[in-house]
Amino acid sequence: MRYDLVIFDNDGVLVDSEPLSNRLLADYLTELGFPTTIEDSYRDFMGAAAHTVHDVIAARYDGARLPETFDEDFHGRVFASFREQLTPVAGAAELLKFVQDRVPYCVASSAHHEWIRTAHEVTGLSPFFSDDQLFSAQDVGRGKPAPDLFLHAAARMGVSPHRCVVFEDSPLGVAAARAAGMDVYGYAALTPRERLAAATGIIDDLGQIHALLESHSRP
Repeated sequence: MRYDLVIFDNDGVLVDSEPLSNRLLADYLTELGFPTTIEDSYRDFMGAAAHTVHDVIAARYDGARLPETFDEDFHGRVFASFREQLTPVAGAAELLKFVQDRVPYCVASSAHHEWIRTAHEVTGLSPFFSDDQLFSAQDVGRGKPAPDLFLHAAARMGVSPHRCVVFEDSPLGVAAARAAGMDVYGYAALTPRERLAAATGIIDDLGQIHALLESHSRP
């Protein structure tokens, strides 16, 4: 079957932001009195929408509330780190060049729009995306593992969900794509392969996507 839309997660698939953002999140939560390791952050928050951090802390600490400025302050720390350290995932620019001449594509990310745009600007990926190719959990309310974001992206791009393929690096993203009725390939760069076992398949290198898309180029 030919894929009519390629949907990329952003963090960890196109931009190498997961180590930076998860370290900063763990450090900030620990500062606030909620001891968190980077391993905890990967397990609990990787691929999740921003509200998940508030939900988890409230559930784990008897209804505790993070500061009202938490999201804004955290994003400020992340953006400062991005501008100094963020790089694209190896092979991301080459992959986007390959895809842009062959099939419609977009990003569907749990992160806010400002986060996505900042990451693309810093890593030089902005020229590959117009605003109408960027979709955020902000747009739908419920983030991954709910299918809403992927279904929203497919609808806006005018493609039936079963003709879409998703590339994800988190179990939450894999679950969301599956729930949306889409094929999904897990990118096992940071996430153990067994945690991505629900995916259609697993890749270890973005270069593998070239051959995969070529094999699905026929009607």
